[in-house]
Amino acid sequence: MERQSARHTATSDSDQYRRERIRRMNRNFFLHIHATKVHPHSLKPETTFGLGMILGFLFVVMLLTGVLLMLNYTPSVGQAYSSVKNIVHAVPGGRIIRNVHRLASHGMVIVVFLHLLRVFYTGSYLGGRTLNWIIGVCMFVVVLLMSFSGYLLPWDQLSYWAVTIGSNIAASARELTDLLGITKFLDVGGFFQRLLIGGETVGQPALTRFFMLHVIFLPVTLLVLTAVHFWRIRKDGGLSRPASVEKQEKLFSWPVVMWAELAIFIGVVAVVLLLAFFMDAPLLEKANPAHPDNPAKSPWYFLGIQELVSYSAFAGGLLIPVLFLWFMFSIPYRDREEEHVGIWFSGVRGRKVARNAAMISLGVVIVQVFVMVQFGWLRDWLPGISQWFVMLINPATITVGVFVLLSLQVRKRTGSSRMAAIALFTAAMVALVIFTVIGIWFRGANWEFVL
Repeated sequence: MERQSARHTATSDSDQYRRERIRRMNRNFFLHIHATKVHPHSLKPETTFGLGMILGFLFVVMLLTGVLLMLNYTPSVGQAYSSVKNIVHAVPGGRIIRNVHRLASHGMVIVVFLHLLRVFYTGSYLGGRTLNWIIGVCMFVVVLLMSFSGYLLPWDQLSYWAVTIGSNIAASARELTDLLGITKFLDVGGFFQRLLIGGETVGQPALTRFFMLHVIFLPVTLLVLTAVHFWRIRKDGGLSRPASVEKQEKLFSWPVVMWAELAIFIGVVAVVLLLAFFMDAPLLEKANPAHPDNPAKSPWYFLGIQELVSYSAFAGGLLIPVLFLWFMFSIPYRDREEEHVGIWFSGVRGRKVARNAAMISLGVVIVQVFVMVQFGWLRDWLPGISQWFVMLINPATITVGVFVLLSLQVRKRTGSSRMAAIALFTAAMVALVIFTVIGIWFRGANWEFVL
């Protein structure tokens, strides 16, 4: 009887302890964001590498430093530059705060890109997670726009001409409408340009638009999307995981997950602060519309698109980005194979497909760049050739065509929509990285190749 009573007491204490953990999660707003229990597979570093949490913490850091910067910033053409100089040289800690803000912003771009790769390659858009994938792609676009909208605010030469290049990319549809002879009646490119900067050139309307986008509209949009993203993760049963580990007993989120997230947060803040002491955010001379930078480059995360635009404004600035976004949104509807959810590359076959696609993408891009550097392109070979051929036959369109054929060939050979998606996605991402690297390090004055 005494032994049975002791077991009953131990069981009661254990149940009470579990109930206390659950109550602690449910009553606290910050803890209630998480589910009461979490699967052990989700806690393994190789499952997510903590990219989602790192992204969230970088967003928090950017918001906090952004508020501090906004208190000392004046969004006017006449005072923006001097207010930023004042932040850097006169406001106590202003240089570090600005550096942290910039590093967090650029860090978000890198991490959201890596997070997108992780979600795709683990098939985490499957298993009823279609909506969350779409939300994630929208968050990817918003992060890019949020970083870009802050680029103009210092109003120095670097930011002014980077945004000017961005506005010209927005107007890239004019290449097509000019060829059709309808720009006078239907100026789609001009509409997007005016929508972005409020006119034909970057001025006070552009600065006002970018300021409002950067401090209100885009952060609020990202906050809403993030909240829905977290909610969908809970509704979808947590992070994706292989069926083979589904039966493992779940662990209480408190305090296991909380301590892990605290460690990630401290690590993120420490790394950003350390870099902020050694990497100053650039601030060149005040913007001068009469003296353009040479070369004038867009922000580094748009240099891949700028490289494509240098081949064809319409194809590189509008057609291919739209096709890429359409492909990203359509992935969950084209790939319905859920047997490898939560498994990197869907196994050995997927890793082989991804490796081959990466090598093909590397070869296709490098060969075309080599031809351009050594021999030029259509306009150099046939000076009188129609602009239609230049627009339709260039490294941007050829690359996309090869990738589509590669994806179709993989689908035919393997009979798998998942393998076809891996091939196309991998080839596109590798090409994007290569074109971005070319724009950063291998383009010089007058946008000539520098080797």
